[in-house]
Amino acid sequence: MAKLYFYYSAMNAGKSTVLLQSSYNYRERGMHTLILHPEVDNRFGSGKVTSRIGIEAEALTFNTADNLLQLVTRELASQPLHCVLVDEAQFLTKQQVRQLSDVCDRLDIPVLAYGLRTDFQGNLFEGSQQLMAWSDCLSEVKTICHCGRKATMVLRIDSQGRAIKEGHQVQIGGNDRYLSVCRKHFKQGMSERRPDELPLLDNWE
Repeated sequence: MAKLYFYYSAMNAGKSTVLLQSSYNYRERGMHTLILHPEVDNRFGSGKVTSRIGIEAEALTFNTADNLLQLVTRELASQPLHCVLVDEAQFLTKQQVRQLSDVCDRLDIPVLAYGLRTDFQGNLFEGSQQLMAWSDCLSEVKTICHCGRKATMVLRIDSQGRAIKEGHQVQIGGNDRYLSVCRKHFKQGMSERRPDELPLLDNWE
């Protein structure tokens, strides 16, 4: 039986690169893949997944109202599918995660979902929470904090590099807006390594 996989990490760990490599591995062997990408994330344009190292591939965009089981079923009518890959999976809804599990269980197609685990306040995204509950396999894509420890959290920063504590959960951005850090430096609200390792920003409680 096909399985639902969730590959999670902090920002800039190379999730999209791993996704594109996985898709390439299937296609190199003559198999067909379907890459799904949420339309809310249009940093690199619509209808494609782009990695920070410069590789990209075409993708089918979806929004929170789309039924992903129906979407995959329509694509399956035009060509065989051997794998479905989902970029920025933290933006999935609870219902869409269930629909992806149906892709595995009803259509017998494996689904590989890649996304952030937590937001800039340390809370689980809805999609990530549901994927952690419903996936057959969980795997962490690792990256490091500026201190050298494993980065597990994400800071949202302003133009001066200071941590932002309040705001909407979804705010699209890259290295200019977000920084991956270890839990210690997430608590301290630090956005860069400092020689004197100041323990706290003044407004961080």
